[in-house]
Amino acid sequence: MSFVLYGRSAEIGTLDEVIARARDGSGGAVVLRGEAGAGKTALLDAATARGGSMRVLRTTGVEPESDLAFAALHQVLWPVTGSLDALPEPQCDAVRAALGLAAGGDGDRYLLAAGVLSLLAEASAPDGLICVVDDFQWVDPASADALLFAARRLGTERIAMLFAVRGDAPVKGVPLTVDVPGLPGAAAVEMLESRHGVPPGVAQEIVTLTRANPLALGEIAARLTPAQLAGREPLPDPLPGGARLFGEQVAALSAAARLLALVAAVAADLGLVLRATDRLSADQLSADRLSADRTIRPGEHIRAGAGAGAGRTALAELEESGLAGLSGTRVHFRHPLVRSAVHEAATPADVRRVHAVLAELTEGDSRAWHLAGAAMGQDEWVAAELVAAAERARDRGGYGAAATALARAAELTPEPRARAARLKDAAVAAWLGGRPGQAESLLAEARDQAGGDADLAMRIAQLRGRFELNSGNAAEAVRILAAGDSLDMLADAAEAASYVGDTAAIVELGRRAAAYPEGFLRDAVAGIGLVLDGDDAGPGLLRRALARAGELTHASEYLWATAAASSLGESDVATEMIDRAGRVARVSGMTGQLPVVLEFVATAERIAGRLASSRAVSEEGLELAREAGYRNTMAAHLANLAVLAALRGDEEDCARQAREALAIAVPHRVGLRAGVAAYASAMLDLCLGRHAAAHDRFTAIAAAGPGVGHPTVVWRMAPDRVEAAVGAGDDAAARAALEAYERWSAHATTPESHALLARCQGLVEPSEEAFDEALRLHTNPFEAARTALLLGERLRRAQRPGEARARLRMAWETFERAGARPWARRAQGELRAAGESGQAPPSAVLDALTPQELRIAGLVADGFSSKQIAAQLFLSPRTVEYHLYKIYPKLGIGSRTELARLVVLQKAPVAEADML
Repeated sequence: MSFVLYGRSAEIGTLDEVIARARDGSGGAVVLRGEAGAGKTALLDAATARGGSMRVLRTTGVEPESDLAFAALHQVLWPVTGSLDALPEPQCDAVRAALGLAAGGDGDRYLLAAGVLSLLAEASAPDGLICVVDDFQWVDPASADALLFAARRLGTERIAMLFAVRGDAPVKGVPLTVDVPGLPGAAAVEMLESRHGVPPGVAQEIVTLTRANPLALGEIAARLTPAQLAGREPLPDPLPGGARLFGEQVAALSAAARLLALVAAVAADLGLVLRATDRLSADQLSADRLSADRTIRPGEHIRAGAGAGAGRTALAELEESGLAGLSGTRVHFRHPLVRSAVHEAATPADVRRVHAVLAELTEGDSRAWHLAGAAMGQDEWVAAELVAAAERARDRGGYGAAATALARAAELTPEPRARAARLKDAAVAAWLGGRPGQAESLLAEARDQAGGDADLAMRIAQLRGRFELNSGNAAEAVRILAAGDSLDMLADAAEAASYVGDTAAIVELGRRAAAYPEGFLRDAVAGIGLVLDGDDAGPGLLRRALARAGELTHASEYLWATAAASSLGESDVATEMIDRAGRVARVSGMTGQLPVVLEFVATAERIAGRLASSRAVSEEGLELAREAGYRNTMAAHLANLAVLAALRGDEEDCARQAREALAIAVPHRVGLRAGVAAYASAMLDLCLGRHAAAHDRFTAIAAAGPGVGHPTVVWRMAPDRVEAAVGAGDDAAARAALEAYERWSAHATTPESHALLARCQGLVEPSEEAFDEALRLHTNPFEAARTALLLGERLRRAQRPGEARARLRMAWETFERAGARPWARRAQGELRAAGESGQAPPSAVLDALTPQELRIAGLVADGFSSKQIAAQLFLSPRTVEYHLYKIYPKLGIGSRTELARLVVLQKAPVAEADML
């Protein structure tokens, strides 16, 4: 039995459980965490050996390669690159670019990470896969991001991912952690006795002095004399090896072997290590001879191959010492602490000399980093090489590696302005790589270095504002961005002000934007400000901006179109623009924007009554926002989930998610999201028929002003506010809310906007004709059902049950399909009171699907293949197929064609004749 299994039954049991679940199709990930020498690698070896026929892919973080983008990913995926063609094309292209198999790439780290997941899923056939990542603390950031993205999405894959990490290095998003401390005392004593013949008394003393660290136990026991081991002589004080354990063994090597070890500590590739050692040995021999004989004749040179073979001889000695060996084509140290000991034994000059020679023997990113390692002081040429390496990493989606390279390039840059510019670029890369803390630190340093360059200082300020808007104080973002004088900065400032709910700032920024030449962005920003200011020129500018919708190409532009439509009171057009933004975001390089875009997509799905779809989008957006560090976007998705919980009548989830949203939104001054969270609580009361409580909450939101009383929230909730006021018997408040809504809707021209206004008028007047007009105009089936319910209730109470039943049945069926349980129960109760004695409406079969399954079903209905769906949802094609195989029996169908037909039928709006 391997020594690592002494006292490790609990750890092995956990690993066995994760692997067994993966084998059965419920994949997962686990982190082994412990100090150097705790036995993490041996545990990984034992676990994979017990995996049976499961395939094993393995990579180990190597400190010399921790700055090389995708070094670890290349190692783990290279054996399975033959399966790349099975991936969706966007994912395949991203992975090929990352692995250096193709040029280019669009830099979308989500596509790349989804491609990694898909490739691992392909590799898991037929018996499952164990993916091992050892020494994760040294895995390059680009690889780490992609591997962790996959690890968080293994629920339906036959994949177990095992990470081993030293100390407190973060492994973001993998909740299952197994601490690997020193061995239990009895197990450590047993190990020493079994492997080294140490009697219990001496063994216990060694265990106490080493804290039962397995590596220390073995190394120290191997260095003790037989008399010390037997207890006939006292143990030395201090114990041999000390904290470094391997320092004495490194010191005992010959100069040639120490040189090769140092080269291997800087570059692990065997061929490169041997060539560099030969070159360095030859250089040293030349220096020695020149030093010994100063009378060498002109033209006489040291033989070119003087150092040839020195590397192989030194390697043999290093292997014989047991400090290192070969693993394929790489020199592999017995333990990372050996590498540390080698570095500690070398001088800084020795290390620079090794890097200089390696720079001559390498190219690309490796050459750039070796040049940096050889540099003494600032060097623009070397800095430029690192910038080029950063650009290559960024093009492949390696934003973390790009940030590191740019930060190091800035250190080497002698000219202050260029240094500041590179720090700014490093901050952007760090932000896009999901490292907001690093990004903010780099940006602060860039600001300090910018000096008197006004243009650069303004670009840095714009980034500061964007960072604040996404993760910090939105009001501070307004202050920073409003100081700019470009249209882009004014637009960003207006966006920030809209999040805060600062109407005065939006108006002022719109006035400033109006001074710029005509164009889509100018018309949108200026038009919104003018509309809020009551200027008659505002609607015309917004109409002109929306007329350009067919020319738009970027998701951010569609979001401005959404804002323009909302300012006109046309929620249906806004929903259409959001839908376009979401589609663009999923098929283009949207790194850094997708979680934000999904805020609006989720809201649009909710407003359209597609509650399950909205929930799935918000759950995805929340996960992506957490990964990216976008705190304010997290608040947006939590607030939307709270509203959805209210519509389902789930009081506990509504309260929890609203509370979590407010905990972010209030201190960050994100009034829009705070307002939505407050709206969720009001809607819960309205859905459950607590009209007086709902009325009080809606009134408080409307009176709150900037912040919770965000203008967009107040406008959108107006129909709900009118309904609550009428239900509470406060006719004056209902009329006041209606008048405000009429003002807000004055410029709206779409049927749905007129339908909502007519419903409100029907409630306040009251007017049956207004309800009929609303039902005629509605294009949103969910809102039509709400109108039908209100009208049906009124007709039943007017003793007209026959007329009421058609409206109530339509409302019941729509609410059932949407999953709006409180309203469905209310419609059902009214229908029974109206004398409905027929068969209950058919169950909403799609309700049997999970949110993820529902989204896949919808995309199938749209005609997408499994590969295309995988590309849209950042899944593997195998995961899509897995979900389909679960969907079919749930719905009692057996093909994509039947699924598409069923989805279309379930989503189809109720015909006008059925409403009347």
